Amino acid sequence: MTQHPRNLSGLQPTVGWRVSPEPVAYPDAIAFMEARAKAIAEGEAGELVWLLEHPPLYTAGTSAKPADLVAPDRFPVYAAGRGGQYTYHGPGQRVAYVMLDVRRRGSDVRAFVHDLEAWLIDTLATFGVTGETRADRVGVWVRRPDRGPAVEDKIAAIGIRLRRWVSFHGISLNVAPDLEHFSGIVPCGVSAHGVTSLADLGISATMVEVDRALRAAFEQRFGPTKAD
Repeated sequence: MTQHPRNLSGLQPTVGWRVSPEPVAYPDAIAFMEARAKAIAEGEAGELVWLLEHPPLYTAGTSAKPADLVAPDRFPVYAAGRGGQYTYHGPGQRVAYVMLDVRRRGSDVRAFVHDLEAWLIDTLATFGVTGETRADRVGVWVRRPDRGPAVEDKIAAIGIRLRRWVSFHGISLNVAPDLEHFSGIVPCGVSAHGVTSLADLGISATMVEVDRALRAAFEQRFGPTKAD
């Protein structure tokens, strides 16, 4: 069933949709997001979802604990300014930065984060994967009954920041990254569970196929998109 976006005006805003074919340096992405979010808040630019990959790196959210950075010299480490703890970004992981006006979508931050989680869960369902959320830990998780009745692995992360009610940062979905790269951190401060990907689950989806599923699921929940 179609999920209608929360929008006080009653009209569905058309969101720009951009895909970068080459890896984007993290500082460049941050600078772009901050400038775009400012322009959106001032009514000078439209909303945007930006899909990209980063070179291998770790980011530290505002709740990051130094002890959770296990290998500080392995990859560059950046202070992200978003919520959450340590995350890994790298090739084979689809990052989607969401620059959206939350005021136009109900001014409800909790509901907005829930919609981002649901967007990921809907995308995973396209590939036959059941994603779930947990009240005591962030992100989207999949059960691994092949490894034990209580085993769950994280397949997607969420971390956003709002400035003047415009979001930036966003989500990351593990398509086929090198999962060993996550060993340099305690991902999101959770050590009792592992990390997985579509490839690790035996699903050989291409990034183009994942992008197509992300866009379709986004439009069902947030409204129409257009090339930016």
